[in-house]
Parts: sequence; C-alpha cells; structure tokens
Amino acid sequence: MIQVFKESYEELSTLISDWEIKLTKLPERSVTNRQNSQGRSIRQILGHMVDSATNNTHRVIHLHYQKSPVKYPDYANLGNNDRWIAIQNYQEEDWNELVKLWTAVNRHMVHLIAQVDESKLNQQWISALNEKISLREMINDYPRHFKLHLNEISALINQLTIEHD
Repeated sequence: MIQVFKESYEELSTLISDWEIKLTKLPERSVTNRQNSQGRSIRQILGHMVDSATNNTHRVIHLHYQKSPVKYPDYANLGNNDRWIAIQNYQEEDWNELVKLWTAVNRHMVHLIAQVDESKLNQQWISALNEKISLREMINDYPRHFKLHLNEISALINQLTIEHD
C-alpha cells in the first residue's frame, strides 16, 4: 500500500460508506426534481461521479504503462461530461442500482489508489485544455472533486428539507 495517499483513501473510504447510507434513504422526489446551478439533479450528479471514477481508473492504469505524457480522451472539459450524463440517461436510472454502482466504482478507485506504483507518480496526461497533469496531481485532486459533488448533493438535500419543513 502506498503511504503517500493513505489519508486520501481513508477519507474517501469513510465518505463512501457514510454517503452510501444517506443516498439509499433519499426519497425519489429529492433525487430527481431539484437541480444545482449546472442544471443537474442528484441522480445526474451521482452519475457524473461514476463517470469521474471510471475515467480516473483508466487514467491511473494508462499512466502506469504508457509513455508520458499520455494522450488520453478528456471527458470532463469542453462540455463532454454533460454529454456523458445525457447519453447514459442517469435521470432515468434505477436509483438503488445507481447508488450501488457509485459505491462500487468509488471503492474500486480507493483500492486502485492504494496500488499505485510510486515510481509512476510523475507520469503525465494531457487534458483537452492542453494542460499536463501528473498522476500525483490527479490523485491529490480526486478527494477535492469528490467532496465538491457531495457538497452539491448536500445543498440540494438541505434545500428540499427547508421547503418541506
């Protein structure tokens, strides 16, 4: 297990476990109807987080064996993440199945972070914005991105709670 990211994967593990319980208890209306500033429902935010975990899983793997910098498709910039959400139609996905998928891919991401070869941490990939991002930077940023979206979901839940009190 790589020690440099120990705090990150412990934090992510706790968040995944805590949020899996919260998410499964949410009523249908709260995951479907209310939208954040990007026009995404809780379902769509969770779907985006699935996409993030799966794309980052592939990046970590590619950065272990391909010549750096890696030209890897960038799904998150230039509006592509909205295309991913629309094509997969997370808005209509069975909520319990989506929560299970979110939990599984993020637990796998935590597992993968623990397996990273330290000698590969300076490997880079090139984003759609032509930025070089190292494996180290990507892994360090993952918890921030993860918590950003959990905070969006939390705000939407709180908004619904206030409206129904």
